Amino acid sequence: MDWVTALPPSGEKSYNSCLVIVDRYRKTPIFLPCHKNDTAMDTALLPWSRHFSYR
Repeated sequence: MDWVTALPPSGEKSYNSCLVIVDRYRKTPIFLPCHKNDTAMDTALLPWSRHFSYR
């Protein structure tokens, strides 16, 4: 997991950061747009709300 910060605002919600997670099984990166001032709780819920599916 790593952060890319200080990006120009983009998208409807003006995202200015990106959380990068590497899937060790598939060896692929997962890029999740976020805000630089997100809280720890926002960060913890980010992968579950945007990437992983519920079935």
